[in-house]
Amino acid sequence: MFSANLKLHPDFTIGTVERRLFGGFVEQMGRHIYGGIHEPGHPTAGPDGFRRDVVGLVRELGITAVRYPGGNFVSGHDWEDGVGPVADRPRRLDLAWHSLETNEVGLHEFSDWLDLVGADLVLAANLGTRGTREALQLLEYANVPGGTARADERRKNGREEPFDVRMWCLGNELDGDWQIGQKNADDYGKLAAVTARAMRAVDADLELAACGSSWRGMPTFGVWERTVLEHAYDQIDYISCHSYYHEEDGDTASFLASGADMEDCIESVVHTIEHVRAVKRSKRRIDIAFDEWNIWYQDPNEIDVTSWPVAPRLLENQYSVTDAVAFGGLLITLLKHADRVKAANLAQLVNVIAPIMTEPGGPAWRQTTFHPFAATARLARGTALQGVLDAPTVSTAKYGEVPVLDAVATIDGDRAAVFVLNRSLEESASLTVDAGLLGVDGPVRAQGIWDTDRHAKNTLEAPDRVTLRENTSIAREGGTVSVELPPMSWTCITIGGV
Repeated sequence: MFSANLKLHPDFTIGTVERRLFGGFVEQMGRHIYGGIHEPGHPTAGPDGFRRDVVGLVRELGITAVRYPGGNFVSGHDWEDGVGPVADRPRRLDLAWHSLETNEVGLHEFSDWLDLVGADLVLAANLGTRGTREALQLLEYANVPGGTARADERRKNGREEPFDVRMWCLGNELDGDWQIGQKNADDYGKLAAVTARAMRAVDADLELAACGSSWRGMPTFGVWERTVLEHAYDQIDYISCHSYYHEEDGDTASFLASGADMEDCIESVVHTIEHVRAVKRSKRRIDIAFDEWNIWYQDPNEIDVTSWPVAPRLLENQYSVTDAVAFGGLLITLLKHADRVKAANLAQLVNVIAPIMTEPGGPAWRQTTFHPFAATARLARGTALQGVLDAPTVSTAKYGEVPVLDAVATIDGDRAAVFVLNRSLEESASLTVDAGLLGVDGPVRAQGIWDTDRHAKNTLEAPDRVTLRENTSIAREGGTVSVELPPMSWTCITIGGV
């Protein structure tokens, strides 16, 4: 066992914990929508075809806003295909995931589902195969009250009031050669700027996110962001980040340090934003929308390119305890950058690299990653605090020496929450948290994810094999909280409140 200390001070603030940090992502792919959230005839389905067991789990997860409908899918999608009478909607080839899209669930239906789960809609516009004109028509359809062709079309289709979508994504991953309509940074930056300017002519108060690099490993990372921002800085509010991680070749130590890579990604993009801001002598602030992040084990042979199936089983990763602990570390990283990461979207929600799984005609259950997300969404409120952490380091093959513990705290009125990752594979940590200056009184509690079998998963046969566990070692003496953190664990500590 090693010892560590975390000092917290109410003045060591990072920023406000925006509720949009706990967003999700739904794409028309695999069994995410068809057979996931929407399964007419299922015992729990309502007359709208939406599974109410899934609705309950999404509400429990704490999702606040959902980016839709993609993702790679959006770059080849005609939004008009998903409105109007369902029986009249065309079937289309989905080139992104080599599937057949029925368009049975479109904008209206998905908005109704969001009402059920209590989350806001974040719409992505197709800037791959389409452009400014089509984005404007979608905006008119979604947000204009009436009196125009597209707004009146929406009303005719059964939605009298506007959808009033406030946050929009200007395309998706358009630097990638896998993306339909791939563009270079100069062309995309010009298109994003023109489109944003036109959309603001309709509604000046929209929040607009431009595409950043698809991931930090792209050869154009940094240069892409700089070029896009040089064109669109005065027209947008966010630039996006995307990051996915998985354990490679048994290198668990590096996997548990994935948050260090995510942190470098965030800080690099922030530096790029501030560089462009300085060059432009602008007072405008651009923040980050981390609108895709997760654990993802990619199989390049998974997509069947010999047929065009409807809702095939794609990307149905089963997550282990190790995955959940690393996942919790990514949540800590996002909170540590709450000053600049003002929106984030877990990709995705149901069946597809998801915290929730379903079986056709059968049950829905929580994956291991469900638990750290739900706990953090419930407890991380108010203001994020940067603690002073005194702890040893651990060596990793990919990221060098990193702190063996990673931690962040939040405070909201009479309750504080501390989130801690123990990256050590073998050693427990004796952690003391100096929280006396926070002025928070009341009981303490610790829950977390750890297990003697780090490969344990939740499955159809054993849906509750892995859950949040009570850590009974926690104690408080005055302003000091002490707790023993198991090896390879993620822990959330609450002080005060209820």
